[in-house]
Amino acid sequence: MSYMSRAWRAAAAPWRSPRPFSSTSGPTAKKSVPYQKTLQEEGAGSGEPSRPPPASAQVVVVGGGSLGCQTTYHLAKMGLGGVVLLERDRLTSGTTWHTAGLLWQLRPSDVEVELLAHTRDVVSRDLPAETGLHTGWVENGGLFIASNKQRLDEYKRLMSLGKVYGVESHVLTPAQTKDLYPLMNIDDLYGTLYVPKDGTMDPAGTCSTLARAASARGATIIENCPVTGIQVRTDDFGVKRVHAVETAHGTIQTPCVVNCAGVWARALGRLAGVHVPLVAMHHAYVVTKRIEGIQNMPNVRDHDASVYLRLQGDALSVGGYESNPIFWEEVSEKFAFGLFDLDWDVFMQHIEGAVNRVPVLEKTGIKSTVCGPESFTADHKPLMGEAPEVRGFFLGCGFNSAGMMLGGGCGRELAHWIIHGRPEKDMYGYDIRRFHHSLTDNNRWIRERSHESYAKNYSVVFPHDEPLAGRNVRKDPLHEELLRQGCVFQERHGWERPGWFNPGGAAPVLDYDYYGAYGRQRHGDYAYNRLLGDEYTFDFPPHHDIIRNECLTCRNALALFDMSYFGKFYLVGPEATKAANWLFSADVSKAPGSTVYTCMLNQRGGVESDLTVSRISPGAPGSTLAPAFEGDGYYLAIGGAVAQHNWSHITTVLQDMKFQCKLLDCSEELGMMSIQGPLSRVVLQEVLDTDLSNEAFPFSTHKITTAAGCQVRAMRLSFVGEMGWELHVPRADCVKVYRAVMQAGARHGIANAGYRAIDSLSIEKGYRHWHADLRPDDTPLEAGLAFTCKLKSSIPFLGREAVEAQKAKGIFRRLVCFTTEEKVPMFGLEAVWRDGKVVGHIRRADFGFAIDKTIAYGYIRDPAGGPVSLEFVKSGSYELERMGVTFPARAHTKSPFDPDNKRVKGFY
Repeated sequence: MSYMSRAWRAAAAPWRSPRPFSSTSGPTAKKSVPYQKTLQEEGAGSGEPSRPPPASAQVVVVGGGSLGCQTTYHLAKMGLGGVVLLERDRLTSGTTWHTAGLLWQLRPSDVEVELLAHTRDVVSRDLPAETGLHTGWVENGGLFIASNKQRLDEYKRLMSLGKVYGVESHVLTPAQTKDLYPLMNIDDLYGTLYVPKDGTMDPAGTCSTLARAASARGATIIENCPVTGIQVRTDDFGVKRVHAVETAHGTIQTPCVVNCAGVWARALGRLAGVHVPLVAMHHAYVVTKRIEGIQNMPNVRDHDASVYLRLQGDALSVGGYESNPIFWEEVSEKFAFGLFDLDWDVFMQHIEGAVNRVPVLEKTGIKSTVCGPESFTADHKPLMGEAPEVRGFFLGCGFNSAGMMLGGGCGRELAHWIIHGRPEKDMYGYDIRRFHHSLTDNNRWIRERSHESYAKNYSVVFPHDEPLAGRNVRKDPLHEELLRQGCVFQERHGWERPGWFNPGGAAPVLDYDYYGAYGRQRHGDYAYNRLLGDEYTFDFPPHHDIIRNECLTCRNALALFDMSYFGKFYLVGPEATKAANWLFSADVSKAPGSTVYTCMLNQRGGVESDLTVSRISPGAPGSTLAPAFEGDGYYLAIGGAVAQHNWSHITTVLQDMKFQCKLLDCSEELGMMSIQGPLSRVVLQEVLDTDLSNEAFPFSTHKITTAAGCQVRAMRLSFVGEMGWELHVPRADCVKVYRAVMQAGARHGIANAGYRAIDSLSIEKGYRHWHADLRPDDTPLEAGLAFTCKLKSSIPFLGREAVEAQKAKGIFRRLVCFTTEEKVPMFGLEAVWRDGKVVGHIRRADFGFAIDKTIAYGYIRDPAGGPVSLEFVKSGSYELERMGVTFPARAHTKSPFDPDNKRVKGFY
């Protein structure tokens, strides 16, 4: 037992708290941030506003922390007039003033790397150039600590991605790490990743400089002006819109409010009838006394010890993420420049980790404690974009203690979102519309998931991990049936969907145990958690062969995929065809019985969705399978994880264009199973009461028929590259139809298969996955989906002008398929090298079992800046860099599996 631990045990009884660091000093009661300057003043928040609120504004930003100031600055910089920022107290007084202010340039996300780079540019270059003021930026570097191979592999993935973006980083040995950081204990080190240009920001210096720069560009900053209400009015078409902001000192008419209120964002949302799914927690660090030899050392993140060490002049700030954080249950409206008493019982785990990493800390005293409120979300990602409940109400909150380092990038994207209707980058991972509306006010789900995301913030990000919290919220009609057969479920925004099938038997997801925190009993023999843990690797997972069998059964016989979690919408009404023509890039206005694969685009030509659209005829009143309607009707089938995003996109377009039609959601009322493979016709012909021949039931058509005495909509489609049919079935009939199909298929070798198999099969065939190799900042031309655009017709559609302009100008980035001869696992973020130069990175990768190769898709550019033609693709010599090691790769201009597309048409 360490001296530190002995001191803690001895001290705990009389103090009811462990002794910090030094055995000679008692627990400090001093609570103060380690910054020379804050924006706190005597009497702040109790007097008149710093200036009278105007009668009207184009945009009102609420909250004067990092995000509020960055958003206001970027709105003004983009030329928007009439921008007002309201702060109830002084700038930074909520959560920003006490933040640690760290900036790490590398994250396991290409978009986040870009966002962080912009923040760094703003604080280190742009603001000083515009104002002549120093923001407090300190470039002392960052050091990521690895105590095992898996952790270092994760860092090597970041290093490879960093090469794409020009972020300098170096993998160091323990000895090299000791040379760089002499005070560090390296006895248990496996290696480190050093990023020389990481650094720290000063909250007061950054926000006051942002405010000055924004004011110089015409923005109005008003402090001591709390918001008391938000007026929302319903327009003539029944759409709720922001009308005005009420303050204690007057009302401001405005069409747009931006909620940057941090932990108070939930309360502000309630004023407008908007759900803001975040929780408030205590988040803490301590500041040491002076440490000889610590000056100029890099900031340290020791993820395995769940601790960070931030350089603070000649001292360190020490903090981290614990498994038992304290929730702030009653968020006070009057809390400004406030700190909580530090709970040493909760914080002690960080002390021990810090002492292990930098032993001199054991004999170093603590100067002050900093325990303040922070907001946290269900997936540890911010909440941004326009709220689905109220038009003109934007979110810029829930930053999980990363508001300083993400503030610049997110402030710019949010400003672009407000002005142009969408961000420049792919911000879906932060978009509030990523959460289904049933989750955003589900307090149990929000609390559980936010806790787990907090507790696992420093855990290795493995490719096939799943949450344990907030599970079993949305179950499809086949859930129990498949669970008994060994289904290992994945969670996708509330839905339980089949991942793969475990021959070892059922592995149910149990109620969340909070990892044993708060006095709860941890689950003992938890089969599901054990199966997840087996896959904590960057090698091929131990269940690789099981997924291989699912894939090859589909390729050689047939498999049944439960896809019931899909979003299933009806677009119906007098102007449904007019709306469909505008919404969908492909020509969907065909005869009833047709099904079309199409994209939906934004105004810049980026892909907001890919989906199937089926023209339907009116049915019977009350039917979910064939509803009654007047005018025209279309049935939309969309991946369930992005259904809310699609719903919101379509609804927004219908509102903006004032189309006379309705969008109806029947996702919960219908199940969906897909039967795919060479023997699918033989088996389904025994079950379905209709002719399944190529002539009678061609590819991309659908019809109402019966299966096992139940009415179903059969649709001849494939997402895996085989002949097959989807069956869309009323919820009550799903089990009966499923059992009939499995019984008929038993003698033909039918098997259940899950989404892990779909991921492999679909990439092998070259089918896209939205938000992987197809995103809102990718166009159909870049993604190889020009065939989904009705450019040969004269029919206008959303994004057409942008696509036509790109076609005329040329394609300067292109999605390319790569395979490697060496069987090496890849998961995305690998760097793509062409003729010795980095030209892009992999977006999506998997193993193709039929061709027995690793397959990877990524967008590439010409380093010389020219267009990326097919000839450019074919003429290069390629390598893919995985964790610092390059592997020769072959580029393909067609799918390496069934390039002539014969199998989906039934030709084997």
